[in-house]
Amino acid sequence: MKFNELGFEPQLQEGLEMMGFKEPTPIQKQAIPAILANKDLIACAQTGTGKTAAFVLPILNKLCSNQTKKTNTIIIAPTRELALQIDRQIEGFSYFTNSSSFPVYGGGTGDDFEAQKKAIKNGADILVCTPGRLLAHMKFNYFDPSGVKHFILDEADRMLDMGFHDDIMSIFQKLPTEKQTLLFSATMPPKIRSLANNILINPVSISLAISKPAEGIQQRAFLAHDSQKIKLTQHLLKGKDLEHVLIFCSTIKSTKKLALSLRKVGLPAQDIHSELDQDKREQLLLDFKNKKVKILVATDILSRGIDIKGIELVINYEVPNDAEDYVHRIGRTARADRTGEAITFINGEQCRKFKAIEELIEREVKKSPLPEGFEPGPDYNTKKKNGKNFKGKKKFAGRKQWHKRKPKKKND
Repeated sequence: MKFNELGFEPQLQEGLEMMGFKEPTPIQKQAIPAILANKDLIACAQTGTGKTAAFVLPILNKLCSNQTKKTNTIIIAPTRELALQIDRQIEGFSYFTNSSSFPVYGGGTGDDFEAQKKAIKNGADILVCTPGRLLAHMKFNYFDPSGVKHFILDEADRMLDMGFHDDIMSIFQKLPTEKQTLLFSATMPPKIRSLANNILINPVSISLAISKPAEGIQQRAFLAHDSQKIKLTQHLLKGKDLEHVLIFCSTIKSTKKLALSLRKVGLPAQDIHSELDQDKREQLLLDFKNKKVKILVATDILSRGIDIKGIELVINYEVPNDAEDYVHRIGRTARADRTGEAITFINGEQCRKFKAIEELIEREVKKSPLPEGFEPGPDYNTKKKNGKNFKGKKKFAGRKQWHKRKPKKKND
């Protein structure tokens, strides 16, 4: 199937041809016809599969012949960065149409809020929003949702993980009953199915298998105690001619601490996380893309949806909580048929988590020995701990009775 077989309006098709788009990706082949047919849709597809274009293109096609002075489409994304990226893609595709879009996100200045207010009052065709900021605008009478025909949730699983369920439902209930609702998610846990049952009507269901890491990614891991990780990171980076390194940490605290420790030994590292204001985060992303910042230490804010090419090395400072997040994280490297390396640090408490990752990607990741001069790290023990193991640790002492009331724990 080619794009010219999907029945797009001439101006949109011409734009796709000029941009070099010829053949749709698997998610686009399945989603675009369903969206053009005005069906509700639930789609399980990862970042990098072309899912943004899968919902943007059919919406733009509808707008070619059905524009009004009211907002037509609301797209909800979990983070400002993803909202901005979606808006930029819409801007690129809509260049050949008369459609307009505007990003609506929090964390900016009063001028930013006023600019968003103006776009909403003027009826921008497409609003790309974070949940909280959209709700803030919805409280005022200048927001008129009566023209909304399409409601789209992108990275829905991440939004639920971030606690946005109630916000999503509040937004949904303020929109017209007659609308098309599209839900895109990288994973499909029960809570996503539950959300879909509440907001979708007879949806088309699309599920693409979770893609395995690219063949060009060299994966390996180190078994290291938490106290060894900073020194290990410094050792891996010092003296190396690397221009594009992305390090993922699970908490803001560890992100700040690691970036500071790298700078102290002369490594040009910067940290990016939700505590930074929006302008600073955008500038850091731009500097990293342009290689002005060579080492970026990030929370999971960059694990999905952000397209940064040419990353040579990805380090997982901690094992991700979800196996799918590992695929998202290391997918930042070895893009466009390039090669890259992904290194993960595993402490003694994370072995079972990493085993789940190996089962998901259907391969065993090499466990490299710690460099010379390091004390031995933990063993790679993937067996589930029993109650006695936990009782030996003082910080769990208050939970002893809880474990005793769970006899299954003793038999694991």
